[in-house]
Amino acid sequence: MKVNGPSGTPSAGSQRPVRSAGGFSMPQTSGAAPATAAAATAPASAVADVSALMALQGVETATERRRRAIRRGGTLLDRLEELKLAMLSGEAGEAALERLGRTLREERPEDNDASLTGLLEQIDLRAAVELAKAEVRRSAA
Repeated sequence: MKVNGPSGTPSAGSQRPVRSAGGFSMPQTSGAAPATAAAATAPASAVADVSALMALQGVETATERRRRAIRRGGTLLDRLEELKLAMLSGEAGEAALERLGRTLREERPEDNDASLTGLLEQIDLRAAVELAKAEVRRSAA
């Protein structure tokens, strides 16, 4: 197999094969021009490789979005349960309200499933109602 330079034509200069332990040989050039051309393209391709990797990491599949949406809904339900237990035990529940508000402010991932979206909207609404009721109690006191 013959390896050509970046332009597709054999590079100028003397070439002698360099053998490695695995039997692979690659021509070694003594001229500075081909080495300079390869060095000039290496950083650009490295940046492209890193950009491609970061783009792939940023892609979120529908399953991952659905899983995140369900996890957020479950966390909101847990926070509502904490608030209920705090109120039943006679506490003000300020810490539970703070956690509920923080969780409610988190961005909810969009899902294509209308029934799941409807359920998550109901959970969000219930949490917002509890926060509003607590605000009314605070302002009345």
